[in-house]
Amino acid sequence: MMKTLSCLLGAAAMLALAPQAMANDRYAERPPVMVSPDLSAPWLLQLGYPGGTLRREAQTRQQRARRAQPVTAPVRVQPDRTRTAAVQRSTKRVVMRPRINPIYLPHEVKYDGKQKPGTIIIDTHENFLYLVQKGGKARRYGVGTGKPGFEWSGTHKVSAKREWPDWRPPAEMITREKAKGRYLPTYLAGGIQNPLGARALYLGSTLYRIHGTNQPWTIGGAVSSGCIRMRNEDVIDLYERVAVGTTVVVM
Repeated sequence: MMKTLSCLLGAAAMLALAPQAMANDRYAERPPVMVSPDLSAPWLLQLGYPGGTLRREAQTRQQRARRAQPVTAPVRVQPDRTRTAAVQRSTKRVVMRPRINPIYLPHEVKYDGKQKPGTIIIDTHENFLYLVQKGGKARRYGVGTGKPGFEWSGTHKVSAKREWPDWRPPAEMITREKAKGRYLPTYLAGGIQNPLGARALYLGSTLYRIHGTNQPWTIGGAVSSGCIRMRNEDVIDLYERVAVGTTVVVM
């Protein structure tokens, strides 16, 4: 009887200590709890704080982070072409068109010639266009003129005026440029990419015009097939100052 009672007491003592020992063993090697400072962490958002305060704070933080990040379009390049693409983008950023010489910007100058006020005079040697004004003055613009082999001179009247004119290259121009490997369209609607630019003044019954350009850096040179080329802002200014019937003297 004593032996049985002793066994029962020993078993009870072991059962009383077992939970504590098992608990200690279970959590003895528990990894430390890592609490993220990021309030937008999914596990924190799932805690469901009263009123959704934490969720709103996290969303606000996310929105601020997105606004602070620069918006850039993704660049997709082949892995082995990454360096090449970067060099090309860098090159594009530094390519700049040459600036026009300030001498070819509009100026008011003295004029003591024989032409009447309102007459347009074009000096194809110095690449200037003069609009004769009253009081011995003229408004001078820089122009692009005919390249070697396309020079001409004469007197005509402005026969028509067009805003953002269409372009129909003459057949001989199409043939000439095709021989050089350049293929011109038979028709190009008016617009910012049109070689005739923003305005055109047609000279008599000829194919020549005073017109704008989509290549303003060429002003001041012998660059055209005979037409008189101006910056768009300058040809617009001239267009508003002259009328159909204006005399144009090309020297």
